[in-house]
Amino acid sequence: MTHRRLSSSIPLAVLVAIGCGGKPPSASAKTEGSMEVAQAPATSAPKASVPTPAGGTAAIPITAKFAGPAPARDVIKMSADPVCQQQHPTPFHSEEVVVDDQGRLKNVFVYVKQGLTGTFPAPATAVTLDQAGCWYYPHILGIQVNQPFEIVNSDATLHNVNAKPTLNQPFNIAQPVKGMKAKKAFTKPEVMVKFKCNVHPWMNAYAGVVDHPFFGVTDEHGSATLSGLPAGTYTLEAWHEKYGTQTQTVTVAAGETKAVEWTFKAQ
Repeated sequence: MTHRRLSSSIPLAVLVAIGCGGKPPSASAKTEGSMEVAQAPATSAPKASVPTPAGGTAAIPITAKFAGPAPARDVIKMSADPVCQQQHPTPFHSEEVVVDDQGRLKNVFVYVKQGLTGTFPAPATAVTLDQAGCWYYPHILGIQVNQPFEIVNSDATLHNVNAKPTLNQPFNIAQPVKGMKAKKAFTKPEVMVKFKCNVHPWMNAYAGVVDHPFFGVTDEHGSATLSGLPAGTYTLEAWHEKYGTQTQTVTVAAGETKAVEWTFKAQ
């Protein structure tokens, strides 16, 4: 199906209904959740949130590896929307499984699952989910409970962001104009929250929501670091969208750096 560019004069509530493939929402649905929408210049694709150390001095460098030959990455077909297709003159590949030439796995969300005490206020700096080239950036992200969450459309085509949490409040918003922004927040820990675009079904992303700053997402070299940890014994969990979760227990002393590795394999 080919999607035409829509005028910004179309009411936002109607566009949400279009994006979901449903009927126009009721008055109560229009006000569900908190959202601010404004036009702004498009920004470059953001990187995953980097947690702020919380007063401790221990660190846990993470390496995620993949066992066996790396699977071929699927080519994403965007011909259903010419605006999307024109932005990718060369083949664009899925980020579901990304393994480098040394067998290291990208996009693994790692966090402290158990062992922390006390409370950790949410940062005031927003985490951004950008829609650029008809793709979500970053594909996997981490965010603290009640930390500002900003959703941006950097494309000159309609996107909708359909959040599918089970513990937090779901939302589904349409952004028909390039530069539009919406602000949200998650009020409960949840690993993971999935995002999808009903207009462009190949678009999806995931957010790990935790109530502390000790999390990370492995980069293109399979690396992440949990820094600023107090001394203690912790249960760590690593999550991958295709290969599931793994846990490890690690004990760190004040000022100690202790590396942890995970190995994922095709099921």
